[in-house]
Amino acid sequence: METPLTPIEYARRARRLYSDREAVVDGDLRFTYGEFLDRCDRWSAALQELGVGQGDRVAYIAPNTHAQLESFYAVPQIGAVLVPINFRLQPADFRYIINHSGARVVCVHADYLAAVDGIRDDVPGVEHFVALEGSGSGWLDYETTLAAHGPDFAEPEIGENDVLTINYTSGTTARPKGVMLTHRNSYMNALGIMAHHNLGPGDRYLWTLPMFHVNGWTFVWINTARGMTHVCLRQVEPAAIFRLIGEERITMFCAAPTVLIGIANAPERLRAGAPKGVRLFTAGAPPAAATIETLERELGWELTHTYGLTETTPLITICEPRPAHRDLSIGERARIKARQGVDMLGSGHVRVVDEDDRDVPRDGETQGEIIVQGNVVMKGYYNDPEATAAAIRNGWFHSGDAAVMHPDGYIEIRDRFKDVIISGGENISSVEVEGCLLRHPAVQEVAVVGMPHEKWGESPHAFVVLRAGTDATEDELKLHVRDNLAHFKTPQWVSFIDELPKTATGKVQKFVLRGGRSAIARQ
Repeated sequence: METPLTPIEYARRARRLYSDREAVVDGDLRFTYGEFLDRCDRWSAALQELGVGQGDRVAYIAPNTHAQLESFYAVPQIGAVLVPINFRLQPADFRYIINHSGARVVCVHADYLAAVDGIRDDVPGVEHFVALEGSGSGWLDYETTLAAHGPDFAEPEIGENDVLTINYTSGTTARPKGVMLTHRNSYMNALGIMAHHNLGPGDRYLWTLPMFHVNGWTFVWINTARGMTHVCLRQVEPAAIFRLIGEERITMFCAAPTVLIGIANAPERLRAGAPKGVRLFTAGAPPAAATIETLERELGWELTHTYGLTETTPLITICEPRPAHRDLSIGERARIKARQGVDMLGSGHVRVVDEDDRDVPRDGETQGEIIVQGNVVMKGYYNDPEATAAAIRNGWFHSGDAAVMHPDGYIEIRDRFKDVIISGGENISSVEVEGCLLRHPAVQEVAVVGMPHEKWGESPHAFVVLRAGTDATEDELKLHVRDNLAHFKTPQWVSFIDELPKTATGKVQKFVLRGGRSAIARQ
């Protein structure tokens, strides 16, 4: 009686139970679940007529629109493989990913038609180019093509270990790698989040997180499984976020820490009327306790911190609240919430180990590497067996993240191993120094990296973005760190800059800071 574990099952359940409920809001467009899933079926039929078969790759370049959301159902339910591409990348990146994945069909939003037109001659394997919005010579029109087909399509037999999506890493130091995530990976990750977080048909979800980013942390399927309303947001900015939270009665959203900083530092006129009780997930980088405290104290929102990687579908731990935490002050709770937390149900086994793969002591001090084994670990890197073998060793996926294990079993990341600063023989966590600086009232964003030092080998260098209308001196910020951390952790240098260099998914590019200190620093 076993049936394959696939998130497609979540759509089938939603069709039966929530057909008349509002499923998708995209500007003026509104679809019920019946209408939304009928559109997915029609696009499945259209793709099959275009020659897309089981195992074929279909790439998408689009922001958070209803058409992008439909791809997460229409493509996998015919056994094809979805390749959601980061739309913030450059045309050369589009070319590489399309060719590397072997995509036969490329579906593109209006904003990126010109970019793809410029690389058409360089992607010879693509048989059909589809304009999701907009038009141009040689482009199939998405809406016209979808409307010309009925909802009947040939349903193949899908195995739970079949590849569902290929999600490409950000490629900050090398070519992007294609992470193969299976139907089972995605089903189990979604189920784990639902087990930890109380969601239901009354919830309305705002798409601040890019859907392309590890399949929207599987919320593309979670929201449907629980009969929630998907509210699309095409451009992430604080004004639009606060407006839609009010107008669409939003109860839940996900955001990377960089987005949270923008929300926490939004003008008072935007924050004043924000409803309380909004719940949000954050992941992607360790959030500062100061940011968490601002969101909970000043906005009355409830933040849950999770942790994962593209290679783990992505979420593998959750900072699970416990009854004892309710007795703590907001500041104390914020410091605990800044930890990565405990194993998420269904994800598998998460450990912190030393160089010999032995578990580190639960002392909150001894650093080791986070390794993972279980249901959400990727199938491997597409067409890259060497990288796969390097990442998955002795049956465990090695994250590259340096962390400690606290006595209560909660994991806390201290750094990426490549970002740990070794100064005079002492290990310094850049994350810890950043968290300290973010508690200074003038600091909006900060990144700390190790720079060469004649005496100590290397020392911390802090790159700081100040809040609008504030000021601070280098000596003032150094003293702030010295008063709150061990003296050897104090930055040797502080540079004030207008903006931190970031990847297209919002992660700070520390290698840029290391390589271009003089060019980046604002004098």
